[in-house]
Amino acid sequence: MRTASRFVIVIVVLAVVLGGIFGYKMYQFGQMKEMLSQPQPPAVIEATSAKQLSWTPSLKSVGSVTAINGVQIANEVPGVASDVRFESGDRVEQGDILVRLDSEVNEAALRTRRAEARLARQEFERVEDLLPRKAVSQSQYDEAEANLAAAQARVKEAEAQLAKKTLRAPFNGTLGLRLVDQGEYLPTGSPVVEINMLDPIYVDYTVSEKELSNIDVGHAVNVTVAAVPNEVFDGEISAINSSVSPESRTVRVRATIDNPNRVLRPGMFATVQTLRPESRNVVTVPRTAISFNTYGDFVFVVTENENGELITERRSVETGEVRDGRVEVKTNLKAGERVVATGLLRLRAGQRVEIKSENTDGSQDGGNSKEAGN
Repeated sequence: MRTASRFVIVIVVLAVVLGGIFGYKMYQFGQMKEMLSQPQPPAVIEATSAKQLSWTPSLKSVGSVTAINGVQIANEVPGVASDVRFESGDRVEQGDILVRLDSEVNEAALRTRRAEARLARQEFERVEDLLPRKAVSQSQYDEAEANLAAAQARVKEAEAQLAKKTLRAPFNGTLGLRLVDQGEYLPTGSPVVEINMLDPIYVDYTVSEKELSNIDVGHAVNVTVAAVPNEVFDGEISAINSSVSPESRTVRVRATIDNPNRVLRPGMFATVQTLRPESRNVVTVPRTAISFNTYGDFVFVVTENENGELITERRSVETGEVRDGRVEVKTNLKAGERVVATGLLRLRAGQRVEIKSENTDGSQDGGNSKEAGN
């Protein structure tokens, strides 16, 4: 009997304990179900309106900045740099002296040639005076004339050799780094300094052969470079190559860009937008309002339900050109409709939302766009 009583007591205790645990869990489950049944608070969002803008069609390409004139100045004859008249980064005019090489030997040679030329001229003038009186023969006259011409040619040769001892700026431009020191011996062809004409400046780029019919000399271009990401440089196409590359099937295009502040430098990587004369009206939204994925692009449109509450509507769209932070929406969105501007990953279709702020001033519109009438 004692064993049976103890067994019954154990059973009763276990039943009480398990019942308490089960009851507590049921209570927790009920509380959780009640919490989940309550409506979730609306998500706080930033909204913006789709805008209809007038965009000029453009063709995007990449290229390089090239100086209109740019050379590495070097000496044609050897010598010692006796006079260096520039510093790195100087702006110079055409004909400015940059470096003089030691020229004593050349100056002496020039004086000798000039003396020989004077003697040859005197001899020629005497023979010329005697020829009408038949005091000299025609051959003597011809010989004296030839000697004078040869002497004058030797003078010009000596002058040219002396001129090569002076290195001058070949055109107006900006100098690079100085590569020569005072008193340094310079063998023939030693680099002295780089000079580039920076204003205006070229941008060379390539376009596909299928776009060749859409561009022409005089078309406007906009250029941006990584060194000045927030500045757009305006210019126009100045030349199109007369042949298409058989390897890449592209054609080289050259645009001329005004560069008064000399911000653009030769060798820079450039992004080029070639603008066409005509324009078109497009519906655009900020780039952050588009969810780009492999299953299709979409936006969250802010609408109202039957209770007047703001909710999200997921809407698939077809996107087009991207310009200045805005994306062209070709289908399924009208100008004036409100869309969620940021934070799309935390939203779902039909979710209640509350607008924290709304951008309606069009501050993100691009510089080449203007708002068009609906």
